[in-house]
Amino acid sequence: MPADVATMLAQFGMAGLIAWMWLTERRAGLERERQIEEAHRRLCESHEAMSIVVSVVEANTRAMVSLELAQRVLTDALRAAAAQGVGERSTESRHAG
Repeated sequence: MPADVATMLAQFGMAGLIAWMWLTERRAGLERERQIEEAHRRLCESHEAMSIVVSVVEANTRAMVSLELAQRVLTDALRAAAAQGVGERSTESRHAG
């Protein structure tokens, strides 16, 4: 306890001690309140950032699913064309012989 606080307490007696304790608690309470507000602000910012990340992941997932579907269609078309080409070649070889 600083010397000037001790001098004030001696001057004001028990009422001074109670007032000093109340002021000390009030300052500590304000500091705690400031810390809680800061933590809440950071939490809200984190929530906003996570929402953005989730929406990007969702959009990327949709794009990859669309790409996969297009690749499946292309693969099926190539298989069908290859099968048709094999069938035509075997028919041509029978006619040639």
